[in-house]
Amino acid sequence: MADTRVPVVAQLAHVEIYTPKPEESLWFFTKLLGMSVVHREGQSVYLRGYEDWYLWTLKLTEAPQAGLGHAAWRVSAPELLDEAAAKLEAAGYGLGWQESEYGAGRAYRFRMPDGHRMELVWDLEYYQAPESQQSQLKNRPQRRPLDGVPVRRLDHINCFVSDVETHEAFLREFLGFKLRETKIDANGKKVGSWLSVSPLVHEIAVMRDGTGQGNRLHHIAFWYGYPQHCYDCADACRDWGIKIEAGPGKHGTTQAMFLYVFEPGGNRVELWGDAGYLIFDPNWQTVVWDVSHEADLYSSTVWLGASTMPESFYTYGTPEKVTVGV
Repeated sequence: MADTRVPVVAQLAHVEIYTPKPEESLWFFTKLLGMSVVHREGQSVYLRGYEDWYLWTLKLTEAPQAGLGHAAWRVSAPELLDEAAAKLEAAGYGLGWQESEYGAGRAYRFRMPDGHRMELVWDLEYYQAPESQQSQLKNRPQRRPLDGVPVRRLDHINCFVSDVETHEAFLREFLGFKLRETKIDANGKKVGSWLSVSPLVHEIAVMRDGTGQGNRLHHIAFWYGYPQHCYDCADACRDWGIKIEAGPGKHGTTQAMFLYVFEPGGNRVELWGDAGYLIFDPNWQTVVWDVSHEADLYSSTVWLGASTMPESFYTYGTPEKVTVGV
């Protein structure tokens, strides 16, 4: 039977990443990906894509090593914030309330089972473009930037985890995510799951960490739009010394055109587009790929482009080594 309850989470609101090279990372996101700076505070810079509706969606924070600061999820209704916080607190995942952050109201911080830091929030400030940045398209919050190959919006996050089943169950039970696609190995254990609360194929993915550590960031992803922009971005990365890990190519899982690069601070960034496919079926049946079978392994990972992904895709995450107890 289909689950008709309103999910706790409505969408991914913003992501904070750490960088040991703040100026170089800022150059990457502004000059190459065309994001706009909206605020600076302490060791952090707040940025947005030109079709992000909220005031900001990416927070760059200077830190000794790269990694995930936190990911914020907007709840589906204001009353769900306290309800979800109480449930997370009772289960031992709570980290406490944060009364406010730039452009946002009070938020409840929590951790996933491995320790990835997340938060739930309802009150978010919407972007109001100054006259010089107002688009003639009334359904576009900001003019398209002239810098780089501008990304349109924040799309999703992918987390390296020590156990996929545990994290998948957590996301479904506490946040209301639905399982859209999953990959299993020869022993029937899951190596990756893609989950969403909307018609998108995923707003979050959890992948088995090839090093066994977990509690690491695999990548954050920005939607660029048309396939040509993927090639344009790849061309610009090669010309400006940004390391390309894989792509341009097309995944079988999610069916989107991808490009994986490393921003100067060391975090993996995916440029994601061509929309993939959308899910409107309320009784969606999870797509299962058995990657112990060669056909599923190659079709799910790379549908078009290189024959497979490099080893680093399954072993490199940020931080490179997780400190015990963090």
